[in-house]
Amino acid sequence: MDLLDLWRGRLSLRRIGVLVASLCRKPGRSTLLAAMDGSTAWDTSEHLLARISDGIELSNFLFIQANSAEETGLEPPTPLPRPGQPEPEPERVDFASGTEVASFFTQMNNL
Repeated sequence: MDLLDLWRGRLSLRRIGVLVASLCRKPGRSTLLAAMDGSTAWDTSEHLLARISDGIELSNFLFIQANSAEETGLEPPTPLPRPGQPEPEPERVDFASGTEVASFFTQMNNL
């Protein structure tokens, strides 16, 4: 299909819309579909493998927690990031202002 046919008068905008819509319904990987919907970058098997991996990590974490005599200090596992899901925001760290730092050192100097 030659897109120049649109300017030559042999191809309509409606036909281009139908062709693009049909590309979005086809199975398999498509750059167009991945650009329109980020979750389609992975196929079903990759999503299932990520769920299996998350389940095994959680199972191991719970096994260690249940079978340890004392607190292990382990953090619960974080799930694998999936395409199309928003990235978690990093924790915002509030730094001390210049005046707070100066007053801290003034207090330390007065000891």
